[in-house]
Amino acid sequence: MSTDSALEDPAGGPVVETPPEQGGAEHGSKHEHPSDLQYVYVALFLAAVTAAEVAVYYVPALEGLLVPILVVMALVKFCVVVLWFMHLRFDSRLFRRLFVAGFVLAAFCYLIVLSTFHVWTR
Repeated sequence: MSTDSALEDPAGGPVVETPPEQGGAEHGSKHEHPSDLQYVYVALFLAAVTAAEVAVYYVPALEGLLVPILVVMALVKFCVVVLWFMHLRFDSRLFRRLFVAGFVLAAFCYLIVLSTFHVWTR
């Protein structure tokens, strides 16, 4: 069974492909995976941000801003890990939007729970 929308799999079953005009990906538009060197650069960046987090903790002048600074640095590291090591940077925009929507929903629920414990009025 060989048609325009299905190919034969070597194992015998059909492989369904969606044509680009119906929302499928074009074969020529595949992204190149990052090189090993790019992963090393990302790891070095994450190590530098972690070192900055440790350094910020020991600066007495930043005591009042410690938590917001560390939260921002943690969010930066989270985004870099998700984008590079989970390959979200190379996936469809739909997957990115779903991931961000789930993250925003989780953060919103967390803030609601904190509010029920009167964290903001202490």
